[in-house]
Amino acid sequence: MNTIIIGSQWGDEGKGKMIDFLTETADVVARGQGGNNAGHTVIANGQKYILHLVPSGILWPGKLCVIGNGVVLDPIGLVDEINQLKAQGVTITSENLLISDRAHVVLPLHKEMDAAQETALGKKAIGTTKRGIGPTYADKARRIGIRMADMRKPEIFEETLRNRIKMANVEFERMGLPTMDEDQMVADVCAAADVLRPHIANTIPVMNKALKEGKSILFEGAQGAYLDVDFGTYPFVTSSNTSSAGACTGTGVPPHKIDRIIGVCKAYTTRVGAGPFVTEDDEISDHLHSMGREFGATTGRARRCGWADGVLLRFSAMFNGFDEMAMTNLDGYDKCAEIKICTAYELDGEMLEYPPATVAEWERCKPVYETMPGWLTDISGCRSWEEIPENAQKFVKRMSELIGCPVSTVGVGPDREQTIAVK
Repeated sequence: MNTIIIGSQWGDEGKGKMIDFLTETADVVARGQGGNNAGHTVIANGQKYILHLVPSGILWPGKLCVIGNGVVLDPIGLVDEINQLKAQGVTITSENLLISDRAHVVLPLHKEMDAAQETALGKKAIGTTKRGIGPTYADKARRIGIRMADMRKPEIFEETLRNRIKMANVEFERMGLPTMDEDQMVADVCAAADVLRPHIANTIPVMNKALKEGKSILFEGAQGAYLDVDFGTYPFVTSSNTSSAGACTGTGVPPHKIDRIIGVCKAYTTRVGAGPFVTEDDEISDHLHSMGREFGATTGRARRCGWADGVLLRFSAMFNGFDEMAMTNLDGYDKCAEIKICTAYELDGEMLEYPPATVAEWERCKPVYETMPGWLTDISGCRSWEEIPENAQKFVKRMSELIGCPVSTVGVGPDREQTIAVK
């Protein structure tokens, strides 16, 4: 079975855990978009792993992990990540990790551009991670990008790299910014290229050969649906298609080969960075932060937190085509006497079932809540649906109704064993 897993909110929903949970029955795990601005945290066998570019399937032996053509890849960052994983005992070779030769390369100059653009926006800053993702996708659209295939021949790659740096320095001078050290950048990037070169391949035939052989593929989404450049809270979005369709364009697998699409959501809602957030609430935010939760895997930033939002999830399920929803962090409500659920948005006196298009409209929306009783007990030790308290079961059932697709699993903690099938 070929499965796409997509974050249904603004990212950080626990996709890495669900990928890890489902990888046991998969043969291939592929990433199709985004860059190392994403972070998946997986806790397995008592050890914590933080992944940014490497697919979560790397933690399972005998699985092929693929970084697809739709990803923008920071070679220096990826080498650091590989070294960290190896230090934790993870086996990474050119046999179990392949990188598409069509993936675009994030250079240090892109990070500088990203930071400069954010600074120039002032109070209107997007809140990016400044990892160079947007400028790299911009280079891709401008058709001046460097791709992993260019690394295959070191001499030609160095010349290509120097030409791009010279072009960037002209832009930097025009912006009044310090120019980049060409020799240092070339040395750093070429050193990373030497490490990554054995992993570079035309991954599209590899993926389609796996399909023909009847192998099972997991498509690992990065970020979340509302950071999608088309469907999200534009312009407070990332620069790629984080929706389910992006998994196909980002890996070269045709849509009719997909068997199911699973959304992942938190039982509540979180967001990192700027942008509208209708159900954001100090009460639930303080509650979760006091538990040591909701700090970014990539940035360490405290996430903005809010109550469960049925409007967000309903629309997300529609444009992603979710067959089912995996809900994480249900145990985050363990100490809440009451739980709020947003069932609609009120915009200038009108009730909305789906989010509006513009930020100005988003920011005028007010949440329409219904309240459900909490369960006031620790559910982290539950290992079956029957052990889940009745009020927690009712909450999950109500969310299924609002979303329009069944919640198939719930998470009651970060470990593999704390994922429970819903009956």
